[in-house]
Amino acid sequence: MSMIQRQRSVAILHWSLGLVLLWESIDFAVSPNAVQHLRSMGLPEWIAPALGGIEMAAVAVFLIPRFRRIGGISLLAIFAIAATLHILHGQFEIGSLVVYSAAVLVSTSAGAPNTDEATS
Repeated sequence: MSMIQRQRSVAILHWSLGLVLLWESIDFAVSPNAVQHLRSMGLPEWIAPALGGIEMAAVAVFLIPRFRRIGGISLLAIFAIAATLHILHGQFEIGSLVVYSAAVLVSTSAGAPNTDEATS
């Protein structure tokens, strides 16, 4: 795969991931089901809009190319907290969080120098 193809692939991953996460953050922030789910976990009602808003802000930063790494680190922290909360409450269906985390890692590390690149 050429360097241009890699860059395009990462750009497509970056934007599709960002837009999906933005949509899901908005949905979570305003969803009555999210509030009910969090309430069943013993958390207050204001947590859904707060967490959704924080995630929306992280996604917005992630979508700005210059700040992609900062947004990515923020998203990874959010996903880790979400996964921990789910696991602590006996909800082990965190596969999407794992996939999102992997995609964030690919997207944020794509600009990092690759030592193998010079030898290929």
